[in-house]
Amino acid sequence: INIEKATMLYEEIDRNPLFKGTAVPEDRSVMNVCFVMSDEYKEFEQEFLKFATERGMVGIKGHRSIGGFRASIYNAMPKEGVQALIDCMREFEKLILR
Repeated sequence: INIEKATMLYEEIDRNPLFKGTAVPEDRSVMNVCFVMSDEYKEFEQEFLKFATERGMVGIKGHRSIGGFRASIYNAMPKEGVQALIDCMREFEKLILR
């Protein structure tokens, strides 16, 4: 199930023009999914963090020196939690790209 959760989230990161992964596909973690705003949307990083936090996404702020986001999807994180983050990313995409 962890691979399934990671696959779901990476597929959204790869699909969504606002975001990009920080690791090449063959080196992607199944437990900690790291991503950033795409270069052309960098200015929305703090806005997305606030948007996501307001929707119950906690602990996704990336490393203080690198920025971006990190979704920890260990065993305790249900598939529904990953889907909630994906839904949040899609909602933010609609808001920014309308």
